[in-house]
Amino acid sequence: MEYDIFFVPKDLTQPTYTGAFISVCCCVFMLFLFLSELTGFIATEIVNELYVDDPDKDSGGKIDVSLNISLPNLHCDLVGLDIQDEMGRHEVGHIDNSMKVPLNNGHGCRFEAEFSINKVPGNFHVSTHSATAQPQSPDMTHIIHKLAFGEKLQVQHVQGAFNALGGANRLQSNALASHDYILKIVPTVYEDLGGKQRFSYQYTVANKEYVAYSHTGRIIPAIWFRYDLSPITVKYTERRQPFYRFITTICAIIGGTFTVAGIIDSCIFTASEAWKKIQIGKMS
Repeated sequence: MEYDIFFVPKDLTQPTYTGAFISVCCCVFMLFLFLSELTGFIATEIVNELYVDDPDKDSGGKIDVSLNISLPNLHCDLVGLDIQDEMGRHEVGHIDNSMKVPLNNGHGCRFEAEFSINKVPGNFHVSTHSATAQPQSPDMTHIIHKLAFGEKLQVQHVQGAFNALGGANRLQSNALASHDYILKIVPTVYEDLGGKQRFSYQYTVANKEYVAYSHTGRIIPAIWFRYDLSPITVKYTERRQPFYRFITTICAIIGGTFTVAGIIDSCIFTASEAWKKIQIGKMS
């Protein structure tokens, strides 16, 4: 004897193969929907929004910068970092938290630096300006391994231009050319489920190459990073579906599946009984 899952008084039921088949299908369907909802409840959703504000007000008006660049044809003694901005800062040969690693048997240099900039338009550039003696033909061809601002964000499902210049290769450029990278920096906030916020910065970039001459007529190339800040802040927030909504959805799945399955079973049974009556009428 076969039974289906529609539990009603026994004297009002009539077990059928159709009812059993529909019952099994309903169980499989409900299990699939339950697992789908459970996966959605466990998973974390990341919502993004835009607003106008300075999110990191406790930074003292500073932005941390991380720069890693290789100049394979310029000696480390000649490489320097200069910083200037619209607040009057003008620093030539910045050396704090910086490191130079010789490349190509000392003919090249890998320059790494950690420093901060003010939250106003300005620039920082890698050049030979701080060298005690200027070279005759400085070669500024380079590879940028990393240029990032603010805290490092490694969050799954968050795609952004946090290191837009990473991998930029200018080894085939004119050796005496200056390089201008024009950056638009966008403040970015990431807030996890616990409410903890991390502050980083994305940026867009445009670039150009040109040959620059000094007032003496000499060519003194440099690698310029000219930046400006966007007033728009991007915020990513981790969210999870509330438990009450999960329970409500599960109840709706169970109730809705039983109701629809009951209607389908009833229609099939009624049609089957009517067909049997028609066949009996023809035989008689």
